[in-house]
Amino acid sequence: MADINDPGMVNSKIFEDLQKKIDDDAETREQLRAFLQTLERQGRVAQSVLSRAHSTPVAHLQPVITAAEASIRDEIETIGQLAAVASNSPYYKYNGMWTREVQNVVFSILMCGWLGGMATASNPASAGKLLTIEEVGSILNVPVNLKDQDAFHITIEEYLQSLITLIEELARLAINSVTLGDYQRPLEISTFVKDLHAGFQILNLKNDSLRRRSDGIKYNVKKIEDIVYDLSLRNLVPKPEASN
Repeated sequence: MADINDPGMVNSKIFEDLQKKIDDDAETREQLRAFLQTLERQGRVAQSVLSRAHSTPVAHLQPVITAAEASIRDEIETIGQLAAVASNSPYYKYNGMWTREVQNVVFSILMCGWLGGMATASNPASAGKLLTIEEVGSILNVPVNLKDQDAFHITIEEYLQSLITLIEELARLAINSVTLGDYQRPLEISTFVKDLHAGFQILNLKNDSLRRRSDGIKYNVKKIEDIVYDLSLRNLVPKPEASN
């Protein structure tokens, strides 16, 4: 007969320790979720402000840029809080929770930078400019593409996903610029997007989602080319001078 006082072959402390780990994991997820809810709300505000660029002539765009920069600063503060908590845990254990929101923040920074905002001491504002992943990391005050430590950072995949979103948004802007009577901007967008498309063709992408989205860039390129072609047929854009 078994002794009722026998503690058995399995120490219950094993499961007590497991429960503590489960509780700690749940607490971390709740903290992260709270920051992400704030970031999601701030992201909607920032993108709502940036969407005004579709109905605002270039000459009157500065107030939109200024308002967008203010909204992005709120996101930067929340990213800092998120990074402080996330860096206390293994990066790839939780990064799936925030990658979409981080991509949205990076897109807002890229779009605002392209419009002529996001100036820093080392990076003067310039319309039509592409911010590098390092410049985005500097603006967010977080590292990028970390390999030597397990901490919160911006990944190359997140940056590239955000670039594709930028291309999609610029294709919309090309159409809406024509509606506003701005026939020069579609030409600028066409050159910029073609350069980005050429850059993506250099990449050998392993991420399935990223590869599928990058395959769609050519459709946005064609959409913009069709706009430029139509403007050219209507003699609404200057023709290149013939060389002698």
